[in-house]
Amino acid sequence: MIEAIQLGKQFGDFVAVRDLNLVVQPGELVALLGPNGAGKTTTVRMLAAILPPGSGQARICGYDVVSHAQRVRGMVGLLTEYPGLYGRMAALEYLAFFGALLGVEATLCRQRSEALLRQFGLWEVRDRQLESFSKGMRQKMALIRALIHDPPVLFLDEPTTAMDPQSARTVRDAIGELRSAQRSILLTTHNLSEAEELADRIAIIRGGQIIACGSFAELSRQLLGEPAFELKLTNPADQPRAVAVLRDLVSVQVLDADRLGWQTAEAHLLHPVLLNRLLTAGIGVHSLAEQPRRLEDLYLRIVAEDEAVPNPRSR
Repeated sequence: MIEAIQLGKQFGDFVAVRDLNLVVQPGELVALLGPNGAGKTTTVRMLAAILPPGSGQARICGYDVVSHAQRVRGMVGLLTEYPGLYGRMAALEYLAFFGALLGVEATLCRQRSEALLRQFGLWEVRDRQLESFSKGMRQKMALIRALIHDPPVLFLDEPTTAMDPQSARTVRDAIGELRSAQRSILLTTHNLSEAEELADRIAIIRGGQIIACGSFAELSRQLLGEPAFELKLTNPADQPRAVAVLRDLVSVQVLDADRLGWQTAEAHLLHPVLLNRLLTAGIGVHSLAEQPRRLEDLYLRIVAEDEAVPNPRSR
């Protein structure tokens, strides 16, 4: 659905995007993460056929973004970080206008407008001018505008920015439903918990290049090793014996007076044996749990490691 091959863009001496490769499959949501100035917006504009690539190729649903730019624009729904709305138009009027621009038949446009406005809680204000809307309401309207022609590909740039928690949850739920409808989505966000919740894969861009890409579990394993577990003993005095009992099964780390830790990819095989040994030895176990990993930790680790490598990107 989305394909970028050695994609690049340069503005004068400044290289905004360099040799970028990315594929997004039908029904997949990929979160594009990166610091400010990393090349996220330039990448999205090239993929949406707004900005021509300086090098490489990009295709949407098999159509080249340069030679079939008009066709690509009709297949894409785009929500920009700062959506410009026509403030003097009412919500329904605004959607009818953009539906007509995108070739949506008037009756179908009205039906879709009503369904989307109801879904996002804006039906009751359908006749109000957009300039009276709050920032969160305007963001919802911009998302509805991006969906009005039912595009197979969506580019969402910070879709929940400036929204209250309830509105943000409504939008996240809607994005999840859109993905399940076999629509491909590229999401850029600084909200790492949002990316972790929604994304099938995470692509991290820095210096105009994707420096890591994979599912959260895959990236965690690559950078942080196998899943980590922590065992808490009922009696701290049993710690030396527990270490002695377990050391031939797993590489045990002493975390605290009553806590031990280790990493393993085969917890379902290891832990029954491990617990049986401890209980047979009369060592009480208070709890055994996998330690949570956060996308924030993973993201900062990837960016820090990349910063340690000399970057040939032009400045």
